[in-house]
Amino acid sequence: MRIAALTHIEDVTRRLAISGFRAVAPDFLSASGGTPADPDAAREAIGKLDLAVATADAAATLVLLKSLPGANGKAAITGFCWGGAMVNRVAASAGNGLGAAISFYGSAPDPALAPRIEAKVLLHLAERDERVNRTALPWAAALRAAGESVETHVYPGTDHAFHNDTSAERYNQDAARLAWQRTLILLRSEIG
Repeated sequence: MRIAALTHIEDVTRRLAISGFRAVAPDFLSASGGTPADPDAAREAIGKLDLAVATADAAATLVLLKSLPGANGKAAITGFCWGGAMVNRVAASAGNGLGAAISFYGSAPDPALAPRIEAKVLLHLAERDERVNRTALPWAAALRAAGESVETHVYPGTDHAFHNDTSAERYNQDAARLAWQRTLILLRSEIG
């Protein structure tokens, strides 16, 4: 049953918690008043964000989560769209502090950073998402060439944001379910 009052990211965080994971959805725009509900305003605010600071904040969040009482010392990160791109940035900077990095249709950093990755990487890509795939597919190839553990899935007939069930025009139920199943399999194998 869909809880209408939750945003997609809040609902994904809820789903992770229900699946037995300690989950948090940091708002990297909280210092500037939080993520606006209006998508255009959110994109504008993200454009002004200091990515180095946001990446460091994400890495610090992982350290905190791993140290909480009852934690097993392992952490993973997942994200969607801009958050998927953040997953790739954090994976390139987190070293052995990250067990799994799961990016949903996120653009990728310079492929030269691939040898820095120590986490298992799972990339979920939409077949029709040419903008993201222009960087994500070379990133996946660079990870493989560097001997990194990467699993890449391009979901046929899908558009960017195919996992977002709050967007009827983009949501693809079959692809979203399969991507989520693959996500949970990786999380269970890498962080318990």
